[in-house]
Amino acid sequence: MDAPVAIVGGGFAGSEAAWQLARRGHRVSLYEMRPGRTTEAHRTADCAEPVCSNSFKTLRVENAHGLLKAELALQGSLILEVAREHAVPAGQALAVDREPFAREVTRRLEAHPLIRLRREEAVSAAALLAGHPHVIVATGPLTSAALSADLAAVLGVGHLYFHDAIAPVVAADSIDLSIAFRASRNEEGAGDYLNCPLDRAQYLAFVAEVRRAEKTAFHAFESLRPFEGCLPIEVMAERGELTLAFGPMKPVGLTDPRTGRRPFAVAQLRQENRQGTLYGMVGFQTKMTWPEQRRVFRTIPGLEQAEFARLGSLHRNTFIQSPRLLDADLALRREPRLRFAGQITGVEGYMESTAMGLHAGRRLAYALEGRALPRPSGQTMIGALVRYVTETPAAGFQPMNSAFGLLDPWPEEVGRREKKALLAARALAETEALERLAAAPAAPAAPALAAGSEAV
Repeated sequence: MDAPVAIVGGGFAGSEAAWQLARRGHRVSLYEMRPGRTTEAHRTADCAEPVCSNSFKTLRVENAHGLLKAELALQGSLILEVAREHAVPAGQALAVDREPFAREVTRRLEAHPLIRLRREEAVSAAALLAGHPHVIVATGPLTSAALSADLAAVLGVGHLYFHDAIAPVVAADSIDLSIAFRASRNEEGAGDYLNCPLDRAQYLAFVAEVRRAEKTAFHAFESLRPFEGCLPIEVMAERGELTLAFGPMKPVGLTDPRTGRRPFAVAQLRQENRQGTLYGMVGFQTKMTWPEQRRVFRTIPGLEQAEFARLGSLHRNTFIQSPRLLDADLALRREPRLRFAGQITGVEGYMESTAMGLHAGRRLAYALEGRALPRPSGQTMIGALVRYVTETPAAGFQPMNSAFGLLDPWPEEVGRREKKALLAARALAETEALERLAAAPAAPAAPALAAGSEAV
C-alpha cells in the first residue's frame, strides 16, 4: 500500500489539493504524466503551469474573482501564496511571471516530506484505488485519452467537450510605442496596459480580416462548444460587426494621448513576465491558423511589426457532469473513495480550479481525521462554486467562473456597489469562522474514515 491518498494531475487543483493534505500530516502520491507524456498546451514539466493567460484576474474583494482570492488567502492556499511572490505589474489584477511561478510551486511540492511526485501517467481509476485508499482526479481540461476513456466507463456517462483558445504573446520591443499608449481603464497615471487604438475604419477592417481568415480544422470526434467566458475572437466577430468593440476591444475608460479622445476600439496588451519583455493580447483567444494570426494581428495599429513569442492555439477542455455524479465534498456519490477537483468538475479559471483543489483536499483531510466540520456555505464564493457544480440541473451544464450571482442573495434592498461590499464581508467572516473551527483540536472520539466508507 502506497500513500493513503493519490492525486492525479499536477495542475493548479492537484497541486493545491496535495499541499492541503500534506500540511495536515497526510501522505500523498501526486501523479503527473509530464514530461514523459505532454499535452496540446503545456510547454514544461512543471506543476501548475499556466497554459492560457498569465492573469489570475482582480484582487479587489468587491469583485467576485477578488473575493475568491481573499477566501483562498485565509485558507493558506499554496497557489495564491506563490503567485503573489512572482507577480508582475497588472493594475488591480494579479498576474504572474509564468515560468518562475510554476518552478516554485514544483519546488515546494518536491521538497515537502509527505508529498511524493510521481512522474508517470495514471490510466485506470481501479488501479489507483487498488493501491491507495483514496483518489482525487484533478487532471483538468487536458485529461489524457486513456484516462478519459477509463473515467467515461467508470462514471457511466460520456465526457463533454468545449474548446479554450490561447491568446498570442508579443515581444515588447516589437510594439510601436509611438502609437500604443500605456494606460489602465479609468485609472490615473501611466497604467499597466499597452493600448493599440483603432478608429472606426481600422476596426471594421480588422473585423473583416478576422472573419475571412483561415481557421484551424476540427477533428471528426470534436464539436465546437466554446465556453462563453473564453470565446475565440472569430466566434465573437461572427456574432456581429460591433461585438468585439463591446467586448475585449471596448475603449471605455481610455483616452488616446495623440488625439485627446476615446478611440473607437482598442487592443489591450498585458505584461507577461517580470522583465516586461513580453506582452499578451488581452481577450484575443483565437482559432485562426498561425500564418493568419501573424497577418491579421499586424493590421492593428502599433502591431505592424509585431514579433510573436507565442501564437494562439486551441486546446481541448474536458469536464464531467458533476451535478449527476458528485456530492458536496466532490466525492463520487456511488464510490466516495474517488473524488474530483479542478476544471474537470465544471469550473473555469485558474483560481476557481485552485479553489476546487483546496476544497477537495481539505474535505478529504477532515474525513481521514474523523472530523465532521461544516462545509463552506453558499454565502462564500468557494461554497457557491461547489454548490454550482453539484446542484445545478445537469441538462445543459456548462463551466462557470466566480460570480456574485452564485452567492446567497443579500436579504435587504441596497445599492449594487454596497451590496457587493456586504456580500464580500459576509463571505470573509464565514471563512474566518470556518478557519477557527479547523484550527481547533480534533475530537478524539471520532473514528477515522475507513477505505470505502461514506464521506463526511
